[in-house]
Formats: sequence, structure tokens, C-alpha cells
Amino acid sequence: MNSEITKANTGTDWAIHTQQDKELVKELGLTSATMQVMGSMIGSGIFIVSAEIARETDSPALLIGAWLVTGFMTIVGALCYGELAAMMPRAGGQYVYLREALGPLWGFLYGWTLFLVIQTGTIAAVGVAFGKFLGVFFPAVSSANWIVHLGKIPSLKLGPMVLGNMDVGLSTQNLAAVLLVIALSVINIFGVKTGALIQNIFTAAKVTALLGLVLLGVFLGRNSQALLANFHGNFWHNAALSAQHAVQVGVGGPEVSVGTLTILAVAQVGSLFSADAWNNVTFTAGEVKNPSRNLPLSLALGTGVVIALYIGCNIIYLMALPLGGDPQGATVLDRGIKYATEDRVATAVLTQMFGRMGGYMMAVAIMLSGFGCVNGLILAGARVYYAMAKDGLFFRAVAKLHPTHKTPAVSLMVQMVWTCMLCISGSYGQLLDYIIFAVLVFYILTIVGLFVLRYTRPEAERPYRAIGYPVLPAVYIVMALFVDVVLLRYKPQFTWPGLIIVLLGIPVYFAWSRRSGATNMGSSA
Repeated sequence: MNSEITKANTGTDWAIHTQQDKELVKELGLTSATMQVMGSMIGSGIFIVSAEIARETDSPALLIGAWLVTGFMTIVGALCYGELAAMMPRAGGQYVYLREALGPLWGFLYGWTLFLVIQTGTIAAVGVAFGKFLGVFFPAVSSANWIVHLGKIPSLKLGPMVLGNMDVGLSTQNLAAVLLVIALSVINIFGVKTGALIQNIFTAAKVTALLGLVLLGVFLGRNSQALLANFHGNFWHNAALSAQHAVQVGVGGPEVSVGTLTILAVAQVGSLFSADAWNNVTFTAGEVKNPSRNLPLSLALGTGVVIALYIGCNIIYLMALPLGGDPQGATVLDRGIKYATEDRVATAVLTQMFGRMGGYMMAVAIMLSGFGCVNGLILAGARVYYAMAKDGLFFRAVAKLHPTHKTPAVSLMVQMVWTCMLCISGSYGQLLDYIIFAVLVFYILTIVGLFVLRYTRPEAERPYRAIGYPVLPAVYIVMALFVDVVLLRYKPQFTWPGLIIVLLGIPVYFAWSRRSGATNMGSSA
């Protein structure tokens, strides 16, 4: 009897949410959806994080291995989300999947963390990176050129964490980020088609730039010193399963030795984040044409192309620069991948090929990449808060669409204001560090939700079924759990604050749901 009541309620809620999404205009085809996947994934990480991975692994094979593992996890995750997206093509994407599979609390916690840190913090960070590279051409755009300097928050050490230690105010670099966020937020009000057009243009440009880096590296970037150091008998250096690697526990903690699998999990932090945000296309599902076909296809195509480019770029890095080097080295070859100036590995590679002009070329590529990435994240993120507001779990005004363009205009503006505050606060970098753990937790929970929905809704229409189910989704869950457990143990400065941010959402959820009666929303209400 209870199960029959639950099914009846579920059907009613399903109809309500389906009706809500009919207010949105379906403008995104397969090309735009695929560009959304690729454009959200490609930010500045691929140009930078390989230096940190190289320092942690001290092995050419493990540098490539870290990206291969990231690629496998990303593509398997995308294949799993493809089934959920085809089954529930609703605005809000991952928020909806968690709500329907595990209950409204879990959906809210994801949306809470997304708004507070994940989406807005990433937009702010990429925006400031845009400003940093704009300063290559206009030196007045700098983090040291303050318009209004409110002060510096001193360092505060709490166990393995260091909080504070940041300048607060508006510099010309932050101003560039703020203006970029405002401009793209306003542009996205004028129809999802307008935002998608910008996304398509800039994603095509940065995919071309990455492909160009790979092709230039193959034909012009090969360096005999790098090839000798990285491939001639040294490729598998330090990569045996029995090898021991040094890792520092927390900030200022002891240095301990760990095995190869553990160091790979630690090194995943950079590569997983560089490949993250592929799920953003699911946020805009309510505006995708023929979503049952186009969402799974766009996830598979987009993640496949980007991961192939990422692995290709890292092979080029190893062909152009030695893995090891001297942090005080006078040339890019002397510093190598490990100690590339400010970790800008891709810039070092192009400088090695073309001299100073190479640095300018890479600055342009990163600015194009950042512009497109910010646009994609702004376009997608606003749809989640819109879906939450429809459920009574966010400010009611955020559920309103623009009367002419049928876009979540209020949601775009709320997201814009909070993102600009993060740009000025200087705290977004720390916040991004803190949610590495939380992001993986929500990916795990969502893929667990795939299993739950197969059991609780066997009759639901599934135009696409996850390839390799149940083996590949189970493998993903095990791998992601392993990474999270390792990070809890060896990188507590990243994990515990992220967990705290998530848990703080629980009392907020109950306060909000009591006010709106939203606990009656969702399949498990």
C-alpha cells in the first residue's frame, strides 16, 4: 500500500516538474550541447596543473597515467549521466537526478554547494585568470594595481588548514574579471541561443588552439634533451607499483611515503578539476532539442574529444620539456615541467618553440579559453538555481523567467552578484580547494542514484542506457571513493572544509523547506 502511494506521489511530482520545464524555450541542438560540454571543461587547468602532477609523481609515465585515469573516470561518468539525462531531461540536471533518486535534501545540498562554491567560485577563478593574461598585453591590468584596497586578512592556521592570507579589494585584474562576469551574465539574458552562439564560437576557437598546440608540438616542439630525459629508458621511472613516493600530510604536516596508487589518487586533484564541469550541459537540459538523443551524445562526444586533446597536450609537454628541472634554472629547458614559471607549462612549451612570441600566443589561447569557459558556466549554473527555486528551495524570484526571452534572468543576476563578490573577496581560490572532495562525493551519489532509479523506477522510459552497466558505474564509484579516502587522509586541508560547507546546508535546507513546504517535493517526499 505504501509503495503504491509513493508511486502515485512520484507520478504527480514528475508531471509538475515536466510542466515547469515547458516554460523554457528549446534552442540547443546537438552541436551547441556538445560545445557546452567541451567549453565548460576547457579552462586554464590544462595549461598549468601538469607541473604540480609532475612534482607529485616524479614520473613521465605517472604524469600520463594521471590524465588517463582522469579520462577514464570522466568518460564513464558522462556515460552514466547520459542515461539520467535522457530519462529526465529537466532544467537543473544533476540537482534533479539527486532529488529524484535520493530525495530533495540531497538535491538541495548539491545546489547549495554549487551556488556557494563550485560554480560561482570556478567562474570567479577563471575570470581572474582571464584578467591575469590580459595583463600580458596591458600591464596596467595587474593584481598589484589596486583601485580600492580594503586590507589584507592575516593567515589563520587551524590544524592542517590555513585560512585567510588574502588581499580584499578591487584591483584592475579583479575589475577585468568582474566586467567579464557582468557582460556575459547580461548577454545570456537575451536568449539561450545568444549564449550558445558565443559558446560555440569560443569553444571552436579554444579546441582549435589545443589541437594547434598538439600539432605544433609534433612537428616543431620535439626537443632532443627532453626526449632523452623523458623517454629513452626513463619513461617508467618511479612508476612501479612497489615504488614509494613522498607526500606531505596537510599544511606543514609530516612527510610520509605512499605507494604508486595512492600518489596517483593525490595527483588526480589537478587533472580531475581540469576535466570537470562536463556535467553542466545537464543543467540546461530543459532547453535542449530532442534531449533523449542529444544529451547522451553530447556528453560522450564532448568528453571524448577533450580528454583526447588533454592527453595529447601532456605527451607534447614531455616531448618539448624534461620532466625534472631546477627551480632556479635560467631557461625553460633548465626549469623543465616541474618548475615551469608560475606552473605555466604550456607557455613554457610555446616559448621553447617560438621564443617570446610563443608566450603571447599562449596568453591569447588562455584568454579565449577562459572567456568561453566563463560563458558556459554562467549559462549552465543559472538553470540549477532556477530549478531549485521552482521547488521552493531558493529565493522565489529566481524561478521567474524573462517575459520576452524566456531565460532565468533573475537567477543569472543572483549568480552574477555572488560571483563578483567572490572576485573581490580573494577567497575563491581557497573555496575551490575546499570543494574538491565535495565534487567527487556528489558524482558518487549521482551514480549511486542510477542504481537506485533502475530499482525503484524499472518502468521509466530510458531512451539510452548506460554502456557497461552495472560494471562501469560500480568501477567509477570504487575509484572515486578511493580518491576521496586518500584525500581525507593526506590532503585534509582540501577535504574537511569542503565537507563542512556541504553539511552547513542541512540546517539551511530544513529552514527553507519549512517555510515553503518544499519537503513535499520530489520522489522521496
